[in-house]
Amino acid sequence: MAASGPSRKRCGCDTLPRLCKRFPTSPPIQNPCASRRPAYSPKAASARSCARRYPRAHGLRTDRALYDYVQELKDDYLRNAEPVAKVAYDTKIHVVQHALGLHTAISRVQGGKLKAKHEIRIASVFRDAPLPFLRMIAVHELAHLKEKQHDKAFYKLCCWMEPDYHQFELDLRLYLTHLDHGGERLWSAT
Repeated sequence: MAASGPSRKRCGCDTLPRLCKRFPTSPPIQNPCASRRPAYSPKAASARSCARRYPRAHGLRTDRALYDYVQELKDDYLRNAEPVAKVAYDTKIHVVQHALGLHTAISRVQGGKLKAKHEIRIASVFRDAPLPFLRMIAVHELAHLKEKQHDKAFYKLCCWMEPDYHQFELDLRLYLTHLDHGGERLWSAT
C-alpha cells in the first residue's frame, strides 16, 4: 500500500495506523477546518432556520386585533360554522394545560333553549411569533368548530384552510423545543 501522507504511515496491513501494532503511537488525523468553525448544534441550527424562514413577528398585539384576524379566517373558509364569541391571548395556557390553543364551547340554558358560545384562547407565546405560526394555531382551533377530534378529516380541513399547515406546525415545534431548552426568543414585539 502507498503512504497516504507524512502523518499517516501504513505498515502494510489493512488496519488504520493508530490501531496497528507496529505503529501504536501514530498521531490522530486532525480536521484542518475543525478549529475555524463552531461545533454543530441541532438546536441552534433549527433556531437559525426558523429565524431565516420567518424574519419578523406579526403586529396582532391586542385581543381585538386577534379576534378580527380569526373572524376573517372563519368568514373566508367556514361561513356556515357556528359563530365564535371570543378570541383572546391567554398567559396560562402553556403552563396549565400544556397546549398552544384551546377551543371551548360554553353551554347555558336560556329560556327553554340550550345556547352554546364558542371561545378560542391562544397561548401568549404567539403574541411575539411570526404570522404563519399564529395562522397555523388559529386554523387549528377554527377546524374544531367543524371537527371535534384530531382525525383525518380534521387535518384535511386544516390543510384546506392553510396548505402549508404541516410545515408550519413542524417549524413551530422546533421553535418551542428551542425555547424549552433555554434558547432565547427569536422575535420581539414590532
